[in-house]
Amino acid sequence: MRCLPLSLTLASLRIPLANAASTLLKGGTIISFDETSQTPLILRNHSLLVTDDRIASIFPSSSSSSRIPPNTTTIDVAGKILSPGFIDTHRHGWQTAFRTIASNTTLSEYTVRYGATSQAQHLFTPSDMYFGQFAGMLESLNAGVTSIVDHAHGTFSKETAGAYFNGTVDSGARVFWCYGIHAIQNGFSVNDQIEDFKELKNQLVSRGETITTLGIAYDGFSSSSLDEIQTVMELARESNISVLTTHYLGGPWITANSPTLLNSFQPSFLNNTPFPIIFSHGSFMTAQDAILLRQTNQYLSTTPESEMHYGHTHPHSFLIQDQASLGIDTHFTYSADMVTQARLWLQSTRLFLFSQVLVQDWEIPQSNPMSVNQAFHLITRSGALALRRNDLGVLVEGAKADIVLFDGDSPNMLGWEDPVAAIILHSNVGDVTDVMVDGEWRKREGELVAKEGTIMRAVRTGFLDSAKRIQGLWAQMPIPEFSGISASGVPFGMPRREDVVRGEQDGY
Repeated sequence: MRCLPLSLTLASLRIPLANAASTLLKGGTIISFDETSQTPLILRNHSLLVTDDRIASIFPSSSSSSRIPPNTTTIDVAGKILSPGFIDTHRHGWQTAFRTIASNTTLSEYTVRYGATSQAQHLFTPSDMYFGQFAGMLESLNAGVTSIVDHAHGTFSKETAGAYFNGTVDSGARVFWCYGIHAIQNGFSVNDQIEDFKELKNQLVSRGETITTLGIAYDGFSSSSLDEIQTVMELARESNISVLTTHYLGGPWITANSPTLLNSFQPSFLNNTPFPIIFSHGSFMTAQDAILLRQTNQYLSTTPESEMHYGHTHPHSFLIQDQASLGIDTHFTYSADMVTQARLWLQSTRLFLFSQVLVQDWEIPQSNPMSVNQAFHLITRSGALALRRNDLGVLVEGAKADIVLFDGDSPNMLGWEDPVAAIILHSNVGDVTDVMVDGEWRKREGELVAKEGTIMRAVRTGFLDSAKRIQGLWAQMPIPEFSGISASGVPFGMPRREDVVRGEQDGY
């Protein structure tokens, strides 16, 4: 196993690991799942028994307790809502140190200033990677996001990749860490990255039990040589990866030689992968692209706030929600709360479909075009289906014990009748009192905990030092300006700016 700079692991921070135990969550309202109707199944005044890393039993609280093992820890959850852990199917976890310095950015600016090919490849240290990733995963856990697909394109060197990976494992989140294989300009070649991926795979095996799994992130399908693509896919197959993820936008964002998803991925290719492939964004996915995803059972990850914030947009993505899940993308520009993403997506989809009837047809809408249950599905079960993991995203017997407890007595949730609506439309992160991942508490009674219940002060201090350094460096860099023709051959255009104050200024 490689020796990382600063020996950045939980062991080096002297935070011990924990053993799982049987836990009974007694007397709450459980959002379970009806497999037949593919809808939430609400179980009121029920109890849920966790043994090791699985949900062992769900039963009415009034029934016999003979099924409960001796020495089980019993927790009264009356008044609480028990939800499956939320699933984020697209994230770049290493970028936490940029938080709040890109509040008004665009996708073009992001690419050259904050992305994998920016100065970050030269300026981020292993320490920045470790603490940034750890802090980013803690934000997710705090919000009840228990599973994250990390498009890990902060793989700038063996050292930064190793620290990034260790921060992932040590965080305690369930992360599908997809090693970014990409062309960067710092001397760390694609071949170097492939060899490093193999070494990390061996390191993961040697570390023993962990809920982090390895995947691959690769965006070269439409721009790299056929030899490179075949090499990467061969690596993916022989490595038994958990998932492959790739960006796809379409429309004005892509080059002329790859106008559709279908041009880059034939059905024969997508049908023959032993691992799932998740396509991120799909902003201008065509009808033919959607058919291809359905035929091959590969999924789209829509990132609602990202696509509104940066200007990707998503004019047709609601048409393929049956083959989609939701993701965060860049949590440094807004929060990593998946409930917020579901709410934004629900209401923006409602707005668009209401407008078709009211504005275009001059008719009064007869019904609401999308339900809260559908929004909840997108951040739970849909994410699991995208990953081909039937044991995630649901609270049913035999599923992984990834559980989120909401305080149903908080001022904004008090008086709820529908627990799904309470979460999707009324909750906030402050209502998440407890989070369990793989049978172990990661948040307890409102406080984040380490793998043995120790608060992560060392991580907090390390991250604050890193963020101060990174933000200072980026403050010295000029903001890029864009004009003329973009890299995709499409001209840049200036959107109309709106101000909230009268006068000649524009609010910037």
